[in-house]
Amino acid sequence: MAEEIASTEAPRARRRSGGRAGHSARRGSAVHEQMPWRIPLNRDRPTEPLDEEGIAAIHDGAMRILEEIGIEFLHDEALDLFRRAGCRVEGTNVRMGRDWVEEMVRRAPSRFTITPRNPGRALPVGGQSLLFGNVSSPPNYWDLEIGRKVPGTRAHCANLFRLTQHFNCIHFAGGYPVEPVDVHPSVRHLDALFDKLTLTDKVCHAYSLGAERVEDAMEMVRLAAGLSEEEFAAGPRMYTNINSTSPLKHDAPMIDGCLRLIRRGQAVVVTPFTLAGAMAPVTMAGAVALSVAEALSAIALFQWVAPGCACVLGTFTSNVDMRSGAPAFGTPEYMRATQMTGQMARFYGLPLRASGVCAANVPDGQAMWETSNSLWSAVQSGTHMVYHAAGWLEGGLVASPEKFVMDCEILQMIQRYMEPAIWDTSPDAIALDAIREVGSSGHYFGTAHTQARYETAFYAPFVSDWRNWEAWEAAGAVWTAERAHRLYKEILAAWEEPPMDPACREALADFVARRKAEGGAPTDF
Repeated sequence: MAEEIASTEAPRARRRSGGRAGHSARRGSAVHEQMPWRIPLNRDRPTEPLDEEGIAAIHDGAMRILEEIGIEFLHDEALDLFRRAGCRVEGTNVRMGRDWVEEMVRRAPSRFTITPRNPGRALPVGGQSLLFGNVSSPPNYWDLEIGRKVPGTRAHCANLFRLTQHFNCIHFAGGYPVEPVDVHPSVRHLDALFDKLTLTDKVCHAYSLGAERVEDAMEMVRLAAGLSEEEFAAGPRMYTNINSTSPLKHDAPMIDGCLRLIRRGQAVVVTPFTLAGAMAPVTMAGAVALSVAEALSAIALFQWVAPGCACVLGTFTSNVDMRSGAPAFGTPEYMRATQMTGQMARFYGLPLRASGVCAANVPDGQAMWETSNSLWSAVQSGTHMVYHAAGWLEGGLVASPEKFVMDCEILQMIQRYMEPAIWDTSPDAIALDAIREVGSSGHYFGTAHTQARYETAFYAPFVSDWRNWEAWEAAGAVWTAERAHRLYKEILAAWEEPPMDPACREALADFVARRKAEGGAPTDF
């Protein structure tokens, strides 16, 4: 076990990175200036393209899908639960009345808190909170040093966990930031979760991919925090995200995982993956109605089983390139679908999850404008959890550390945008004395008003280069992705793990060793 753990470690340096530095309220870290850990509050009014009739139309469409067409549930226990609830079950098809669905959904809380092993990283989900998570689940990895797309490894995954911990604008550790395909699937979850729980102290995700993996994940989260079973089950300490198999289907492992989690007090996010023109109608209203129906069918089931359990409505509705069939992200249609789903989430009183995504293959201009569109549509829609906010490429098939760093620049800008200091209208902010002092012929650089504020008055970038051409050229004419790569390497060189109780770490390592000896989880291999 020790040799396996050591294989994921990066070189250490004296100066401390985002491990313990993330606990500090001071600005910056040993490597670069960054904003301190905080929970951004989105005080803006959401963008709402739908009027009341539009909301009613999508709601009615979703309810008619559930009543007249039904959803396939490929899980025997779920089918039995639906029968007991009075729903119409024919084979694997479940039809449910709107009154029952609405009653169940009303049981779900509009906000809740997830508390990881470090209580200082607790996350309020709902209300005005705006939370960002790392890229999750790509099978492939790309960076400038390698220069090509390669299968993900445990070392790649661990380094992306280090970035997840380092950056204060990343609030939760989603799934594996790249799939460690060099680890056998039977024990992959054990190694990856061990790395996640030791390299980060942020809220943790577990995949719903079979009973053994879910049960192992819950036990590992409990052990890492040193919790009793009662303490673990008393409120969310972790969460899962599931995707329906669009159109109109929920598969067995994901529903099974959610049922296990909610019965032990943990949170679930239900996110249909609906691509208009492929797995959903080509019209965005139809795609959103389908997505809402798929999500509510599962959320209603979970509320029937565990009333008041923490559930989030996810949106991943975009469109395909009708010339090739390839997924497209950050499009106008994607942005509007996210905003529309935000309206529906508020209509149902549910927290919302969206994503920061793109279809670009490398961290170039296309990658950044598509990701920026995705992220800002999440802001505009009133999203509470933003998945894949840093590091995503090629429609989710590639994770990149350079893209991760570049995305964090956008996330910090969004956080700064949300700070009330920018729109402060107090007498001091109106600055009449300074205006009187400068008059019509001076400048503000040297005024006392400016001198007292210049260090914190404006957003300070850590990867953007605001110098003019000549200064940029004299400094080596380094393009953005290369600057991001250098910063990534500096972060790794300065890395130290966040503190963890030695007894908890030992218990975690012992559990992993025991479960490996038992064979881990079953696979098809």
